[in-house]
Amino acid sequence: MTITFINLPVRDLLTAAEFYRALGFTTGHTEPDGDSMALTVSDNTRLLLHVRSAFEAYTGVPIPDPETSREVIVGLSAESRERVDELVDRAVVAGGESLGAGSTNGPMYMRGFRDLDGHQWSFLHLAG
Repeated sequence: MTITFINLPVRDLLTAAEFYRALGFTTGHTEPDGDSMALTVSDNTRLLLHVRSAFEAYTGVPIPDPETSREVIVGLSAESRERVDELVDRAVVAGGESLGAGSTNGPMYMRGFRDLDGHQWSFLHLAG
């Protein structure tokens, strides 16, 4: 089995973890150094949050400013269009920024948001 690990830098580890728990991600554990935290997104996906200094130490390069650039867009599937909207609405209530109404492209419905640190996410549903 392959497990996907999404690593993101955050300004405040506990605040970011609270945001993602509002989306239904479950808290795993904080690393002993207190600079990183793992959350479970699904059986095969983990979100690893790192304070900015720890993330920079791992990558060896400065973190791009999410206001002026994108380092990644994280896309996750949802079981229905309604679930896509529910998840993005939860993100907005928790302090995230909606990227507008959902869009349909053939069998795909997608809607996006930015998290508290400006990382861009989308939830999508593929019909059929």
